[in-house]
Amino acid sequence: MRITIINQFYVPDIAPTAHLSASLAEHLAESGHEVTVVTSRGGYTQDAKDASGAGTAGGRVSVKRVWTPKLGKGSLLKRLTDYAFFYLSTFLTMTFLRRQDVIISLTTPPFIAWSGVVHGWLHRRSKLILWNMDCYPEAPERAEMIPTDGFISRVLQFFNRALFRRIDHLIGLDTAMVDLLMGRYAPKKKQLATTIIPNFEDASFFPLESADGAEHGTWEGVERLGLADKFVVLYLGNMGVGHDFDTALDAAEKLKDDDRVRFLYIGGGARKDPVAQEAEKRGLTNVIVHSYVPKTETPAVMSAVACSLITLRDDMLGVMSPSKLHSNLAMRLPILYVGPETSNVDDAIKSYQCGRTVPIGDADALAAAIRELANDPAMHESMRSAARRAFDEAYNDRAVMPKFDEVIASVTA
Repeated sequence: MRITIINQFYVPDIAPTAHLSASLAEHLAESGHEVTVVTSRGGYTQDAKDASGAGTAGGRVSVKRVWTPKLGKGSLLKRLTDYAFFYLSTFLTMTFLRRQDVIISLTTPPFIAWSGVVHGWLHRRSKLILWNMDCYPEAPERAEMIPTDGFISRVLQFFNRALFRRIDHLIGLDTAMVDLLMGRYAPKKKQLATTIIPNFEDASFFPLESADGAEHGTWEGVERLGLADKFVVLYLGNMGVGHDFDTALDAAEKLKDDDRVRFLYIGGGARKDPVAQEAEKRGLTNVIVHSYVPKTETPAVMSAVACSLITLRDDMLGVMSPSKLHSNLAMRLPILYVGPETSNVDDAIKSYQCGRTVPIGDADALAAAIRELANDPAMHESMRSAARRAFDEAYNDRAVMPKFDEVIASVTA
C-alpha cells in the first residue's frame, strides 16, 4: 500500500513527534509499504539545523520536506507564521501527490489533517487516520491563551466537527483523550472507530543491557553541576504551560536542607525561565535548570539520576499526554508524577507499581515520596525494575506497532 504520514517535525529533529513519526514510517516501510512523509525543513527549536530531504529506513521512506521560515516558538506570531507556510506547502503537496491508500496525520500543527481531507476529495478511495497528539481548541483554552467557548474557540470547534465527519479512524493517546474528543466531536451520522495507542520509544535505542546506563558513559554535566553521589530528581523535556512546577518547587524548598537531593530540569519552553527565576528568588540551590541536550545524550543523563519527575495540570487531563514517560521507564527510572489520576502516567504507575502519583499542590506528599525513595534502596530498586517491565510490555515501538497495523488493516478492509 501507499501510505503517507504528515507531521511538521521529523528526524533528525529533537521533537518527540519527529521520532514517533519516524518509528512508524520505518516500521511500515520494513513491512513492505511504500511510505511517504510530508514534513518541514525547520525544527522544534529555533536553533535546530535545517534538515535535508534524506530518507530513512535504508532509503525506503520518501521524505518530502517543505520550506518554512523556521522562526521558532519564541512568540505566538512566529509560531503562527511557521504554521501558515507549512499549511500552504503541505496542502499543495497533498494536492499533487499521487493517490495514497492511507494518510496518517498527526496534530502538529493543529488541523493539518485537512490536507489529507483535500487529498481524499481528489482520490475517493484514500483513507484518513487522525493520530491525535494534542487537542485544539481545548489546549489553548485551558492554558488561558484564548477564551473558553469564545469566537476563536467556536470557529476551531466547527472545523473539528467537520474534520471528524471526514476521518476514518481516530487514534488517541489515552482513554481521557478519546473520551474528550468523542464527547465533543463524534459524528452523528456515522460511527467513528477509535483506538488507544500510547506514545512509545524505540526499543533498539534502549536495549535491556543498557538500562543501567553503563555503556552510555558519564554525562559531562554530572561533574560540572555537582551531581555526583546525589539523589537527582530529573525533569526532562518541554517545560510548557500545560505542566505544574509550583508543587515541585515547594517540595524542593522543604528538602533544601537535605544535601543529598537535587532537582534537575533539562529542556525548554515557556516555563523554563520562570522556574529558574523562582528557584533563584527562593534561594533554592538544590534546583538546577539546564537547556536541552541532544537526544543521543539523554540516556547518559538519565543513567546519572535517581528518578523522574512528570507533571500535568489538572485541566490538561485528556488534552495532553506527557511523552517523557516512555524513555524514563526504559531507563529504569521510578516516576514521581504530579497531576490528576487516570492520565497515561497515572495508569502506568498503577498498572506496574513503578512510582508515585501526587496531587497538584501537595508538596508535603512529593517531598515525602522523594525521602522515601532516597532512604529505602530496596524500594527504589523494586520501582526501577517495575519501570523497565512497563517499558518492555507496553511502551516501546515493538509493543505498539502491531496496533497500528491493525488500524490500517481495518480502514482498508
